[in-house]
Amino acid sequence: MILSMTGFGKAVSIFNNKRITVEIKSLNSKQLDLIAKIPQVYREMELDIRNSIAETIKRGKVDLFISCEPIEGGTSASISVETIKHYKAQIESLSQELNIPTPTDWYATLLRLPDALHSDVNANEISDEEKQELHQLINKALDNLIAFRTQEGERLERFFEEKIECIQGLYNRVPEYEEARIAKIKAHILDSLQKLEGVNIDNNRFEQELIYYIEKLDITEEKIRLQNHLNYFLETLHNAHEQGKKLGFIAQELGREINTMGSKANQAELQKLVVAMKDNLEQIKEQVLNVL
Repeated sequence: MILSMTGFGKAVSIFNNKRITVEIKSLNSKQLDLIAKIPQVYREMELDIRNSIAETIKRGKVDLFISCEPIEGGTSASISVETIKHYKAQIESLSQELNIPTPTDWYATLLRLPDALHSDVNANEISDEEKQELHQLINKALDNLIAFRTQEGERLERFFEEKIECIQGLYNRVPEYEEARIAKIKAHILDSLQKLEGVNIDNNRFEQELIYYIEKLDITEEKIRLQNHLNYFLETLHNAHEQGKKLGFIAQELGREINTMGSKANQAELQKLVVAMKDNLEQIKEQVLNVL
């Protein structure tokens, strides 16, 4: 079972007259890229939080948002009188110095300034019980995110199976054109030689050169490797975890064999099959970037 790197998890709890919310969102990325927005009250826990998330999520561009708000009837904010006095004195001094009017609404102006309000919800110390509650919320949000990733992974797995099946079906049609392709190449060369006047053709030498030329256009090895890569992709898809990068490498190998077949095809019908294979493979490459 594969996991997608796209996911979202959320957990909310009411604790000690506070509403604590944890949200985790992840998108695809080559490495773990974690951006955390954590209230000041929980800053001392940031390292532990980051380590916990990194251990679980492994890889992806991750946004962590934690909020802590007082609920109605709970902890209330208080005005910092000394801070307000200091701000007011500075504004009045600045007004005189720059010859500009003082605010018409002192309350609205002063209460918007930093540290004008103090709230118990942002106290510098939190209890061990609240720390434990936050860790449980983070774990719950991570569980929800993993469930989301699993659901997306199942969708991606079905998508890959369908695309590999399409490529396999196109691959199975290749033999239909191989015998006719060789006969067409031989006829074309003979026709070109017959148009040359005054040239004697050594049939033995002609057959030798024709065999050499056809060997250069032979796609047997490419077919064998392509089939092996198709089988290996499905095996990795069904039997491994956290194999997004490996699936990407296999997809690159599939593309290499398909491209070589196209360059050797030398026939319109066979090249159409190759183009259709490439189309399905490009869709695989695009979506494999989302696999953990």
